[in-house]
Amino acid sequence: MKIGMVGIGMMGQGIATNLVKHGHELVLLEHPGNQPLQALKAAGAVGVDSAKALAACVDVVILVVTGSPQVEAVLTGPEGVLEGLRPGCIVIDCSTAIPSSTLRMAQAVQRAGSHFLDAPMTRTPKEAAEGRLNLLVGGDADLLEACRPILRCFAENITHMGPVGAGHGMKLLHNYVSLGMVTLIAEAAACAQRSGVEAAAFVDVLAKGGGGGIALERIKPYLLARDPGGLRFSIANAAKDLGYYRQMAGDAGAAAAVAGAVRDTLQSALERAGPEALVPELAGLLAEAPPSQAS
Repeated sequence: MKIGMVGIGMMGQGIATNLVKHGHELVLLEHPGNQPLQALKAAGAVGVDSAKALAACVDVVILVVTGSPQVEAVLTGPEGVLEGLRPGCIVIDCSTAIPSSTLRMAQAVQRAGSHFLDAPMTRTPKEAAEGRLNLLVGGDADLLEACRPILRCFAENITHMGPVGAGHGMKLLHNYVSLGMVTLIAEAAACAQRSGVEAAAFVDVLAKGGGGGIALERIKPYLLARDPGGLRFSIANAAKDLGYYRQMAGDAGAAAAVAGAVRDTLQSALERAGPEALVPELAGLLAEAPPSQAS
């Protein structure tokens, strides 16, 4: 099939590479936020300068952008996807987004005579490059089955979560739990450092007890060697995702006090460290801050 992609960032690069590898024609939106496109173009991908032009010439549009404002702009803004989308086409949104926004965007796509799936991802750019992402899919089950051969090009596990918006809802639940656990460990590690507890002993005791698990493994390289590479996810994106989760919880009338504390901690760190800082660096930032700032 002929596929258009908007968002060739750290995750989109791997997705696009695997689609080309599996023989799909690929059209890419030229955008300053993209990773280098030379290898994709050498493999046959073609660039266009507007989302409208991209949508007009493909069967499927895949979005891999930062969040709901970007999704809404790409779909409904001037020269956006909806201006060029042909009836019967499929829009697959792999971004992280607010479910209430997702429902509005799906309705706009459906009014244009086309189809919509939300299919946000878990795992990292490494698994994206390997074609081993996890996808959490919201939308019609039959539509998912029709799209499954495309999704299998870059995903190892594909889970149907329910109707439109359910995929994005599950992604926010996942990110709240995973980022919340990393934030909790980072704050404890900062307290350990300020209290004179050796980092190696701190990690060893947690790993052998109730603090063990994926969150610890991802932050461990930073705690032991100041290497943030175990979790290449920015504090900026983490704060954004926790803000989205709080909005989802508010829409549902659900408790979100802990989520508020996690989001405030991430937002404070973002304001001090800037948008390029990675989540594992939170431990160092909290250790450096005066206690009143880290409380």
